[in-house]
Amino acid sequence: MKPIRILIADDHLLLRDGLKALLGSTSDTKVIAEASTGEEAIQLAISHQPTVILMDIQMPGINGIEATRRITKELPDTNILILTMFDDDHSVFSAMRAGARGYILKGSKHDEMLRAVKAVASGEAIFSPGIAIRMIDFFSRMHPTQPHKSFTELTEREQDVLQLLARNYSNARIATELVLTPKTVRNYVSSILNKLQAADRAEAGERARQAGIE
Repeated sequence: MKPIRILIADDHLLLRDGLKALLGSTSDTKVIAEASTGEEAIQLAISHQPTVILMDIQMPGINGIEATRRITKELPDTNILILTMFDDDHSVFSAMRAGARGYILKGSKHDEMLRAVKAVASGEAIFSPGIAIRMIDFFSRMHPTQPHKSFTELTEREQDVLQLLARNYSNARIATELVLTPKTVRNYVSSILNKLQAADRAEAGERARQAGIE
């Protein structure tokens, strides 16, 4: 049986070295590449096509959430396991919306880490018990939403931004909510205004509210 091919994406060398040592201690897993930025993670994922990516959230340049979103779009068969210090609801749910298959904290025990890697490699979703309970509660309270037919010209991510414009969120708050850089949000807003032929963000938000998007 071939070992699970793994890409580690984290900007801390010591942590990468520790993970390499752990994953190299078993014949079931093999680290094939390392990335220290989100951009590198995307490039190496495309070139090496690993089975699993261990992805940190906070990295220079493109963060782990956006990198996850881009990689899962390009490589749907690659499973991403978020490995981070952050266990707040916002980080967890943003990672899941981006397409991550699991979420594990950096302080987890070695056996838990190996079990998580093997689980996502086989297509399973895995979370710590506390995070799983919060996710169940969160999604049980969500109303299913579909892209509104009036805004089919927008990409899925632009629709996410438009929804927050409808709530009168500032660019800074949108960036925090969707785990994006302010520059990326500005680009999305500009694209939305252009596609909707809206004069400004207020008009775009009002049109979204009138269409029932809030």
